[in-house]
Amino acid sequence: MLAAVLALLSAADADAQVFIASKPNPEFTIGPLFVRASVTPALGPIPVDVLWSLVVPPTRSPATVEQDLYLLWPSEVVPDKGAGAPDPALTAYVTQRGYTVVGEGRARLFAQALYQMDANVPPEPLPGGAPFVTVVRESGPLGLTSPATWIRIPWNPRMVNRAWLMQVSLVTRGLVKPKPATWTEQTLWGERHRFALSFNEVRQRVVFPLYVEHRNRIVRLADDPAQLIVNFTDLDHLKIDELAPSTARRQVSETLESTETVTLFLDTTDAIVPQTLSVQFGYFSGLQQWAPILIPTLFFVLGNVVGVVIRVVTERFSKRWIGRLHVGPARRDAPVRESGVVLSRETLGQIVPGQTTYDEVVRVCGPEVDEHESLGAPGRRTLVYQGERVVPQRRRIFGWLATVSYWAIEHHEVEIDLEDNVVTDIRARVRRSRLTSPDAAR
Repeated sequence: MLAAVLALLSAADADAQVFIASKPNPEFTIGPLFVRASVTPALGPIPVDVLWSLVVPPTRSPATVEQDLYLLWPSEVVPDKGAGAPDPALTAYVTQRGYTVVGEGRARLFAQALYQMDANVPPEPLPGGAPFVTVVRESGPLGLTSPATWIRIPWNPRMVNRAWLMQVSLVTRGLVKPKPATWTEQTLWGERHRFALSFNEVRQRVVFPLYVEHRNRIVRLADDPAQLIVNFTDLDHLKIDELAPSTARRQVSETLESTETVTLFLDTTDAIVPQTLSVQFGYFSGLQQWAPILIPTLFFVLGNVVGVVIRVVTERFSKRWIGRLHVGPARRDAPVRESGVVLSRETLGQIVPGQTTYDEVVRVCGPEVDEHESLGAPGRRTLVYQGERVVPQRRRIFGWLATVSYWAIEHHEVEIDLEDNVVTDIRARVRRSRLTSPDAAR
């Protein structure tokens, strides 16, 4: 049943973050809270600063709530080599619970005076930092999980001092995930990525067992402001496609140069309801910035150039191969092309010298004829019919497909002499030649 529950919960794609006290039923709350991440075009490890303070009820003394805090972070944290050595107790703690340690070290821990923030006074580093271990779970029906980090924040009196904010500076991996896209989209518009930052999201398989074990030690949010903040640098090459939820706000940073800030105020009235800020974005190059103008222009130019090239290549190809291949029924006497007037032997057999008249010749042979008259011999004239026939000499390959070895060009000319509108003589001439292409006959 637990495996089935974890399988259902693993469908969530959000990230987790939750504060856990050392003792059950903590009487203090977190407030204010600022989770601030910085994203650069390099998209490498993401620096994240978590700033907060504790709110102690008026009926309790700050000294009575003294205890270490734990921060359950959703992804891998890169150790800071200058912050100190790992804490073996944390490693033993998570190992006993079936986790596999994949990283350990310490993160930087600071105390920031509220009244010195406007004066650009750097926060005060606290010695020892915050030890952490990064873990995964390798067992179970669903296999290896994504990493999560268990961070211990040592107690410091400034946690309950309302004039100070505590700050844990993390360098994280895995908060930025690539969005699948085709190579065309990546080439023209650049890669797209998804950044997710959340609070109270505990449905990940690696996080859920720790939450269930320590759910009576969860530190709630106070009524003070709580905010998720993401700074995207290099504003001139940034494209933000989507924001979720709709209550998220984006604006140009008032303090950071060439930076766009996306923020989400958390609802502090809910108990352990997940609240997630999700941003889909991408960084583009200078050439990709001009893509909306260059691409239509390129298609317009290519369309005209390619159209001319295709037309020229097609014409040359057709002229070269139209005389080589032929598709049609196997009729050897079928002419491919015929122009002018070509009179067959049967047609000429209907003309009888001494009997056939001019009108009968025109009716049999057609009106398309050249007439020659001699001024020195009135009543005599000659009718000339001319035509051309192009006949392919084919060899059948398969079905209707045949190759053409050459084209036989026949020039036909028929002369019909008349005297007093009666035929006196008929002369027919045929001149033949060979060509490799029927167009050469023009």
